Amino acid sequence: MANMIATRDAYGEALKELGEINKDIVVLDADLSGSTKTAVFKKAFPERFFNVGIAEQNLMATAAGLATTGKIPFASTFAIFATGRAYEIIRNSVAYPKLNVKIAATHAGLTVGEDGATHQALEDISLMRSIPNMVVLCPADAVETKKCVFKAAEHNGPVYIRLGRSKVPVILDEDYEFEIGKSVQLRNGSDVTIIATGVMVAKALEACDKLAEENISARVINISTIKPIDKDIIIKAAKETKGIVTVEEHNIIGGLGSAVAEVLAENHPAHIVRIGTMDTFGESGDGNKLLDKYGLNAENIVAKAKELLNK
Repeated sequence: MANMIATRDAYGEALKELGEINKDIVVLDADLSGSTKTAVFKKAFPERFFNVGIAEQNLMATAAGLATTGKIPFASTFAIFATGRAYEIIRNSVAYPKLNVKIAATHAGLTVGEDGATHQALEDISLMRSIPNMVVLCPADAVETKKCVFKAAEHNGPVYIRLGRSKVPVILDEDYEFEIGKSVQLRNGSDVTIIATGVMVAKALEACDKLAEENISARVINISTIKPIDKDIIIKAAKETKGIVTVEEHNIIGGLGSAVAEVLAENHPAHIVRIGTMDTFGESGDGNKLLDKYGLNAENIVAKAKELLNK
């Protein structure tokens, strides 16, 4: 059984480690530091932590102001508030002047669970990747989350990091190297390619194993940088396998599936099936049961891969 750690927990630890080696790191939160895990940084460096209260637009604007003084602000709240409520501030006060603000939003996707449809951000990738100058990261596990946080701090400009609430399997080794804009092939395969992001990467690996039992060779690619997307790895997969299945804990409109489809349409047209929420809101319930209900599981990935190969 793989070690289970929530990406938000890894984020809290990474912030503390980063704060120890870089005095310019400051952290802001909108009264949710216990949930976003920025409280870990707050405890270690109280003088570099700012709680702006339940005022997400001020959160982003204050982070922008701190960035103009040479600080490297990490601004955190739930993804639905970070990207929804504060969208215009992010667009005009952070991305337009290309300020060095890192937005690390937790509780994204269906796995927020019981908080329900109002709190399940299924549009955040779409919103953030449509903003010029914005880098969009969606780590697969705790190991990749830490690497993402450190690379985001090194990157000069706005970064959006998508994090989850629930514990997810640790699938990458500690020596795994993350680079913004580069994706990683986790399994080689010649029949079909499964391209996944975030918490769905573990499900893609599970599906790969199930397909192997039926003598279907599946390639698995982890795309943790949604923008700028790694076009080369997608085109190579389209040329070398018979079709592509994308998997994301996000609306299929505007997310990973759309980004991959855009690359294929312009460079190497291929059969593609997108798995995600099908232009619908979520609902309240256990996170894992919701993933099953909305087809975000290994069984559905297997079914869709076989469907695609039968075309």
